[in-house]
Amino acid sequence: MAGDSKATVRLAFLANITIAVAKTAAGLLSGSSAMISEAAHSWADTLNEIFLITSLRKSGQPADAAHPFGYGKERFFWSLLAAFGIFVTGGLFSIYEGVHALAAGNHSIGTMELYLSYGVLAFSAVAEGSSLVRALRQVKGEAQANNRGFVEQFRRGDDPSVKTVVSEDSAAVVGLILAAAGLTLHKVTGSAVFDAAASIAIGVLLVAIAYGLGRDTKDLLIGEAADPEIRMEIFTLVSAMPEIDGVLELLTMKMGPDDLLVAMKVDLADDITGGEVEDLSTRIDNDISTAIPSVRQVFVDATRPTGSQRLLADTMRYANSPDRSVQPPAGLL
Repeated sequence: MAGDSKATVRLAFLANITIAVAKTAAGLLSGSSAMISEAAHSWADTLNEIFLITSLRKSGQPADAAHPFGYGKERFFWSLLAAFGIFVTGGLFSIYEGVHALAAGNHSIGTMELYLSYGVLAFSAVAEGSSLVRALRQVKGEAQANNRGFVEQFRRGDDPSVKTVVSEDSAAVVGLILAAAGLTLHKVTGSAVFDAAASIAIGVLLVAIAYGLGRDTKDLLIGEAADPEIRMEIFTLVSAMPEIDGVLELLTMKMGPDDLLVAMKVDLADDITGGEVEDLSTRIDNDISTAIPSVRQVFVDATRPTGSQRLLADTMRYANSPDRSVQPPAGLL
């Protein structure tokens, strides 16, 4: 999966830097606010791809004494910077450029400059489209691997690199349409208001995209838990072991897109020996890692339960018994 992400981000980088140069030239020649905003958008995307490439390189470093859980969260940190870059360099600049154009008044666009801008927009559409198709194919493949729908995978996927590329390229395609509309209406009506309005609309779109990416990445960076179905699978697997009287507490944290940490407090059967505890801990680790390959670290704490913990553990074990063969706790019925 990391290899797919690297190819996706590198293609997006090559597309964006080429487009940024072309849009900058067209924007300076035509004086179009929408084209200048699109150029800023592409330069922001280029910078963001550098952030994402850096994140993929740094997150692959092995764990060491200073970072015993590895560097997986580098992906989240650099993706958060990319979202901030979209917000400032792309979104706020585009809004500023549009407002500045409204204040400056009308200016004409020559026919040659208009055709040049159209040509750059068409080239950009092909390049951005190629990058977007690559990113969408990766999301589709991940959705099939996780038995999810495409939209659900995009929303719940833990790889911020791919999510950022899909969001950037989708916004870029919409931005190209807005820029073309603004240019056309400016030329037809002679009013720069349409060109400026397109620039502001592009900025608002980028601010919205940046906010969504930043919010999702922030949750991952501060320590988001595994998806509910994964937590339930772990709980059910461990609770079914005969040496376990109950799972008292289950904590999970996403350390990276494919790196999940699991910690739990369990109530052991009273007749279990010390050697059996060691064997059980090894089996818990192996069984969880086999069932859920993204689990890299498992910590088990044997704890004597309080009355409320005992009741909760028994209730959950009864509720998750497939044939209700487990005796319901006395406090439940």
